[in-house]
Amino acid sequence: MSDYFDCPNCGAEVLAKAKSCPDCGSDEKTGWSEDTMYDGLDLPAFEESNTQTKTSVLQSKLLYYVVAILTIVAFILFYIV
Repeated sequence: MSDYFDCPNCGAEVLAKAKSCPDCGSDEKTGWSEDTMYDGLDLPAFEESNTQTKTSVLQSKLLYYVVAILTIVAFILFYIV
């Protein structure tokens, strides 16, 4: 019988008596699942919002148009006066 086995999640060598994988953290309790790789980091769930992206793009375009119009008006006023 071998003293080591391959972790079913990441493939690292794990000591046969080990309670968890030293590389990814998978263990028998969690079912050697892929979810254990980032357990305990308390990272917020990433949710991409299309409405926020569309709103920010529209706001930046509007800002560019306003700046462009103000620049044109400033040049016209400079040459008239």
